[in-house]
Amino acid sequence: MTSTTPLLIDTDPGVDDALALLMAFNDPRHSVVGLTVAAGNVGLRHTVANALKLCEVAGVDVPVFAGCASPLLHPARDAAYVHGQDGFGDVGYAPAVRGAEAEHAALAILRLSHEHAGQLLLVALGPLTNIALALRLDPTLPQRIARIVVMGGAVSAHGNITAAAEFNIAFDPEAAHIVFSAFPKIELVDWEAVIAHGLLHTQVDEWLRADSPRARFYDDISRQTRAWSAERRGERWHSADALAMAYALAPGGTLKLVERPVVVELDGRHTRGATVVDWQRQMGGHDNAAILMRYEQVRFERMIQAALAAC
Repeated sequence: MTSTTPLLIDTDPGVDDALALLMAFNDPRHSVVGLTVAAGNVGLRHTVANALKLCEVAGVDVPVFAGCASPLLHPARDAAYVHGQDGFGDVGYAPAVRGAEAEHAALAILRLSHEHAGQLLLVALGPLTNIALALRLDPTLPQRIARIVVMGGAVSAHGNITAAAEFNIAFDPEAAHIVFSAFPKIELVDWEAVIAHGLLHTQVDEWLRADSPRARFYDDISRQTRAWSAERRGERWHSADALAMAYALAPGGTLKLVERPVVVELDGRHTRGATVVDWQRQMGGHDNAAILMRYEQVRFERMIQAALAAC
């Protein structure tokens, strides 16, 4: 009998989150024990509905926990202009039959960390508000987490929402600061790694022609986002959360990982939400982040194909 790794995903679906979740559901080495959901790409009402619908499409009975509807302190703009007003391309899908659990996401994070103490893989695909709130309720949380993988940041300040900041961190910098300060080592998949691992639009189109419910649903909800990307970024599409999930599920595909101190800028006029990396270790901080630089492209693409039942 083989055991599986318990996997808790904090997410804000979002088209790229949806692909990452399909990858997680498809991996036999991991057992998804919950989805904790925050506002981010779109508002909480939509992100929760999207998580529930994706579970239904994938045929999995994973509990979904609604969490924080806004950042800890300051309002932030969402990414509906990329993902659609509902986060899933405004295709008008029929809502899922099942509803969310009554337990708040932050409390679910803490409970599941006790139930799977020392084994839990925590993957954060959205703003870090839920995890920050859990840390404020119980600062001992990091002691029970085996690994935490965060999709966020721009390690050389080539941001995707401001000149210097990446969306997930910029949406709630205070939450990111709490999380980066609390965990002794965060495995970080940043926006610049995502840009280095683009997917050819022609190839993605081919995968999405597969005769499977997952591929058909994902083709529908991602069409608007892929068109937006093709117009602005050229021949390759970039799925940030999919790369983070590939690394989380199969770290053996890593080609280059660099450990450095990372802090989150809270006050800069032009740099709020930036992830500042002390590349030369000049400030005396400890290496609190293992930053993914390169991952096996073929392995990444095969994991996506398998998740879509396209191979």
